[in-house]
Amino acid sequence: MLSIRNIRVFYGDVQVLWDVSLEVKSGEIVTVIGPNGAGKSTLVHAIVNLIHPIRGDRESGIYFKEEPLDGLSPEDTINRGIAIVPEGARVFPEMSVLDNLRIGSWCKRARQKREESLQEVYHLFPRLRERANQKAKTLSGGERQMLAVGRALMARPELLLLDEPSLGLQPVLVTRTFEAIQKINKRGVTILLVEQKVSFSLQITHRAYVLENGRIVLEGRGRELMDNAHVKRAYLAM
Repeated sequence: MLSIRNIRVFYGDVQVLWDVSLEVKSGEIVTVIGPNGAGKSTLVHAIVNLIHPIRGDRESGIYFKEEPLDGLSPEDTINRGIAIVPEGARVFPEMSVLDNLRIGSWCKRARQKREESLQEVYHLFPRLRERANQKAKTLSGGERQMLAVGRALMARPELLLLDEPSLGLQPVLVTRTFEAIQKINKRGVTILLVEQKVSFSLQITHRAYVLENGRIVLEGRGRELMDNAHVKRAYLAM
């Protein structure tokens, strides 16, 4: 579904990603793990064209269902069937929960099924139904994360990008977040997860990549990487 081939990303004169390649197959959960500053969020932003990578050769670039994404606007990228939940549970604080969700279905592919999508989100996150008329700024951190994920699902994506969804959450909410990710995947949404909670993410992922200093240094099945000596030492404190 998603193929990233040898991309390089710069911020001005500073290179952040070096010849990064990865693949996400339809129906998978694929996780990218790595330390702060490794380039994980930069990778996600490149996929949705918030920043534009540099192609190393004719074959390099970012492809969604074999079609190039390079050079599209973020809006056009979302209309192709990709949605992003950015780091930090960003919502519109002065808008109600319901209006936050509705704004997620603005794209053409989602408008006609807005009410159906809304009921699906409420089924996944019943708390959002209870809070529907409250301003988003009144929600707890966990509820804001639910809202951010729910808003992305309103776009009816085929591929969902999750950037550090567990950031700042209490342990019990981290567990619920990863349970929700699995439920979303079982409903047919392919997921690319960027995450620092390595022990949680590797347990639910089909495959994973380790990104360090802007380069992919390891890849494999989630359970296999949990047994990898470098991953144990660097990320699992074992």
